[in-house]
Amino acid sequence: MSGNRSVVYHGTRDLRVETVPYPKLEHNGRKLEHAVILKVVSTNICGSDQHIYRGRFIVPQGHVLGHEITGEVVEMGADVELMSIGDLVSVPFNVACGRCRNCKEARSDVCENDFVNPDADLGAFGFDLKGWSGGQAEYVLVPYADYMLMKFNDKAQAMEKIRDLTLISDILPTGFHGCVSAGVKPGSHVYIAGAGPVGRCAAAGARLLGAACVIVGDQNPERLKLLSDAGFETVDLRNSAPLRDQIAQILGRPEVDCGVDAVGFEAHGLGDEAGTELPHGALNSLFDVVRAGGAIGVPGIYVGSDPDPVDKDAGNGRLHLDWGKMWTKSIRLMTGMAPVTNYNRHLTEAILWDRMPYLSKVMSIEVITLDQAPDGYAKFDKGSPSKFVIDPHGLLAAS
Repeated sequence: MSGNRSVVYHGTRDLRVETVPYPKLEHNGRKLEHAVILKVVSTNICGSDQHIYRGRFIVPQGHVLGHEITGEVVEMGADVELMSIGDLVSVPFNVACGRCRNCKEARSDVCENDFVNPDADLGAFGFDLKGWSGGQAEYVLVPYADYMLMKFNDKAQAMEKIRDLTLISDILPTGFHGCVSAGVKPGSHVYIAGAGPVGRCAAAGARLLGAACVIVGDQNPERLKLLSDAGFETVDLRNSAPLRDQIAQILGRPEVDCGVDAVGFEAHGLGDEAGTELPHGALNSLFDVVRAGGAIGVPGIYVGSDPDPVDKDAGNGRLHLDWGKMWTKSIRLMTGMAPVTNYNRHLTEAILWDRMPYLSKVMSIEVITLDQAPDGYAKFDKGSPSKFVIDPHGLLAAS
């Protein structure tokens, strides 16, 4: 195989579909007998990719983007024991070894292996995290295959529901992790900040966990309509009424049991400040509406370095948080990427057994070709309610 058509980063809002070298079973000059090469079946555009697209998270020019990957095994290293050629697999976006202390303690989100990333305890495809090439491509290399990959046992059954199962690689486990971190349980009242794809997956996850009332706040009416049409409560954050008052109109009281920040560092203010970027906006709104003794899960991304910040503090990852309010209310806070391997199998079964029939409704999945990917990024950047799923080989269209 001579080439690999891929979505390649060339600068802020400059993505091109180009042919790059076909992947080899090696990385940074090291042969990887524990790796596989996948023929990509589906690969999605994520909100995290938008941080790169907008120039808010730097990757090198020429880097292949994408970390939400489902694929078919076409080549294996000699040490791979649990996979076979032709297997359909979901790839967690976390690059993780399965061997270090954190991985063995079910924390694949903070893998400590220096080969994964010598500079920080985390790894992911498609970011500037020591060169792991992304999956918005025809083919992709995946290391530590026996640990990382989740095989769909019935390939035909999985392809029937591939538009939902493509979400298993990242955003569905990420939204679900936010809910688990916040302690969502049967009967909970939950507020989710953000109705982007992760926020909508968090809403679906909260319902799966048995929440009594799930409220989602956003400034995009099209995204909110997807949720309200599926039976979720919504609040329009452009409304000048305080968020507490809007929640009180729904619940009869101005607070919820727990919350999820599905926005991250590109958050905006509420009401009259809706058009103003406030990196601390989502967190401070959650501190305000989560009850004393409650909890907040924070799967939304925050970074230590922002190339295009609103102020100097934000550029260094320092936020103006109402920490005193949170501390006084004794709110528990959990941050960080989702350890996808903790959740992907259970969520797959929930999809296959129709426990999340509303998922497709709230996600508004739009399948596009690889050549349409740059346009998909541009539409997402402008607020499209669609979840763009790239179909590099036409396999989703055929299914």
